Amino acid sequence: MMQETAAPGSQGNAFAGQGDAPLLSLSHVRREYPSGDGVFAALKDINLEIHAGEMVAIVGQSGSGKSTLMNILGCLDRPTSGAYKVNGRDVSQFEQDELAALRREHFGFIFQRYHLLTDLNAMGNVEVPAVYSGRARRERDQRARALLERLGLGDRTGHRPGMLSGGQQQRVSIARALMNGGEVIFADEPTGALDSASGVEVMKILGELHAEGHTVILVTHDMEVAQHAERIIEIRDGDIIDDRQNRPHRPTAGLVRPAPEKRGFQQLADRFSEAFRMAVLAMAAHKLRTFLTMLGIIIGIAAVVSVVALGKGSQEQILSNISSLGTNTLTVYPGKSFGDMRSGRIETLIDTDAEALAELTYVDSVTPSVSTSETARYRNVSATANINGVGDGYFRVRGLELETGSLFGAESVNRLEQNAVIDENTRDTLFPDGEDPLGKVVVFGQVPMRIIGVVGTQQQGFGGSSSLTVYAPYTTVMSRMLGQTFLSSITVRVSDDVSSAAAEAGVSKLLATRHGTEDFFISNSDDIRETITSTTQTMTYLIAAIAVISLLVGGIGVMNIMLVSVTERTSEIGVRMAVGARQSDILQQFLIEAVLVCLVGGVIGVLIALGVGVLFSLANLGFEMVYSTFSILAAFLCSTLIGVAFGFLPARRAAQLDPVDALSRD
Repeated sequence: MMQETAAPGSQGNAFAGQGDAPLLSLSHVRREYPSGDGVFAALKDINLEIHAGEMVAIVGQSGSGKSTLMNILGCLDRPTSGAYKVNGRDVSQFEQDELAALRREHFGFIFQRYHLLTDLNAMGNVEVPAVYSGRARRERDQRARALLERLGLGDRTGHRPGMLSGGQQQRVSIARALMNGGEVIFADEPTGALDSASGVEVMKILGELHAEGHTVILVTHDMEVAQHAERIIEIRDGDIIDDRQNRPHRPTAGLVRPAPEKRGFQQLADRFSEAFRMAVLAMAAHKLRTFLTMLGIIIGIAAVVSVVALGKGSQEQILSNISSLGTNTLTVYPGKSFGDMRSGRIETLIDTDAEALAELTYVDSVTPSVSTSETARYRNVSATANINGVGDGYFRVRGLELETGSLFGAESVNRLEQNAVIDENTRDTLFPDGEDPLGKVVVFGQVPMRIIGVVGTQQQGFGGSSSLTVYAPYTTVMSRMLGQTFLSSITVRVSDDVSSAAAEAGVSKLLATRHGTEDFFISNSDDIRETITSTTQTMTYLIAAIAVISLLVGGIGVMNIMLVSVTERTSEIGVRMAVGARQSDILQQFLIEAVLVCLVGGVIGVLIALGVGVLFSLANLGFEMVYSTFSILAAFLCSTLIGVAFGFLPARRAAQLDPVDALSRD
C-alpha cells in the first residue's frame, strides 16, 4: 500500500470534520442553467452528507447531473439555491480567494481528460498547486519528485504531457492532486480515457489513497468502477434516486499533509516567478502570434524615437546655420526700422559707439560695418563683389572660420591697410584654375587690395549665398571707397551666458544716452533662433503625435491578441483555478505577458531606430539624427504603460472566468 509522503513541518489535519459531523453537506441544493426562454434544472433539491475518510461513487448516465454535483462539491461551481457547507462553513459566504484556498489546500482534482498544462513537464505540472501555496522551491521540488516516484514516474519527471501515455498523464494528474495534501480527492471519470490495464492501475492507486485517509469522491457512469467505493450514490435527471452502502466504512488514521500555506515575500516572489515563467513559455510557444502582437509596438516605438532624433538633429543643424549668421547677436541700424526712408540721412552711428559698446561687461565682441558693391578684377576675370568693411572682431562675431591664410587685425584697421579676406565663392570665381589667391592683388573698383586669407561662405538664411563677398578693414572702405565717416551698422556678439533681451536693453540705453535720442533700432538674431526653434519643435511634436497614434494602434492590437489568447487558453485558466490559483494570480500572469510583449517590442523598436540613425549617417544627407536618452527611456516607459493599460482588460477577463466554465472549453 502507498504511504503518504509528508513534507517537512507537516501537521495534523485541521480541515477534517470532527466526530460524526459531515465533512461536506448539501441541503436542498438546486442548480439551474438558462435554456432558451426558460431554465434547465441540472440538480433538483439535493440533500447529501459526506464524511471524512469515505470513498463515495456518484453514478449516473450522461446528463444526469453527476458532473454538476461534483463541480459544486469541489467549489468549481455554486448552487443556484440551497446551502453547501464544508466542515460546517457555508460556502456561499466565501470570497473568491477563500474558494481558491479551499481548492488549493484541501481539494485535489483528477480529470477524465487529465487537464495538464502542455507547456510544463511532469514536475512542473505537479508543482503548480504548491507554487500558489507559496512553498519554497526546494521543498516543492522534493515533494513533486517523491510523488512521481511513488506513482512509477521517476524516470518521466522531465517529460511534457505530449510525451506521456494516457495512463502516465493520469498519474501525473493524481500526483498534482496530492501535492498540497488533497484531503478530498475528486475524480471525474478517472478511467474514462484509459485502456483497461491503465484503468485498473488508477483505481488501485485511488483505493490506496482512500486507505491512507483521503476522502475520495468518484464520478463515473461505469458501475464496475463504482464497485470500488464504499458508498454508491445514483443520480438521475438531477435527483438522487439511490444512496446505498456498498461495503462497510473502515475508519482510517488521521491524514498527514504538508505544512499550511506560507506567507510573506517568498510566496509573492514565487508566484511572480511562476507567472513570469508561464508568460515566457506562452510567448515562445506562439512565436508568430507574439511577433504580430509586437509589430504595432515595434513600429510605434521606432517611429517615436526616430522622429525625436530627426527633430533634434535638424534643430541642431538649423541652429548651426544660424550660428554662421552670428550667434546671439544684436545689430544696430540707423533709423526707426528697416522701412525708414530717413535712415540714409542719419549719420550719428560712428566707430566710437562701437568702442563704447565693446566696454560693456556682457559684450563678447563688436564690429562696425559698412558695405558697398564694386567690380572685382584679377587679370582677365571680372565679377561684381560685395565689399564689407568690418572690424577685426567681425569674424568672431559672425562665427566665420578661416580656410587658409590669415585675418586682418586691429593694426590693419587703424592703419587703413589695403588687405582683404575673401570667401570661397570669390576665390573660385577670380581664381578658377585653382591658383593660390594668397598674396595676390585684386582691384576692387579703383582700389587694389592684397588677399591675405580665405574664409568659408557665410550662410544666408538656410543655404549658402552665391554672391561674392570680400571683407576689408572698415576704415579702408570708408576712406578709400565710400568717403564717409559714419557706419552702416554695428554688430554686437553677446556673451553666451547673458540674456539677449537684457543685453538689447542695455545697448539701447547706452546708445540713446550717447546720441541724446533713439535714432537707431536693433535687430536681435535670437528672435530668429527662437522662431526657427519653435517651428522645428512644432513639426517634431506634430510628427511625434502621428507616431503616438501608431503606438495606440499597436496597443489596441496587443489588447485584441491578448483577448484571443485568453480565449485560446481558457482551459489552462480553468486548470489553474481548479488547483488553487487566485484571481490575482491569473491577472498577474496575463498582465506580465502583455507587458513583456510590449517591452520586447520596445527594445526591438529602439534598436531599429538606432539602425535607421546609422543608415542616415552613412547616407551623408548633411545632418545626423541626434538621439535623446530621455526619449529612449520614455519609449520604454510608454511601451510598459501600453502593456499595462491594454493588457489589463484581457487579463481581468481571464481572472474573472468561472472555473467550471473555463474547464468545459477545450
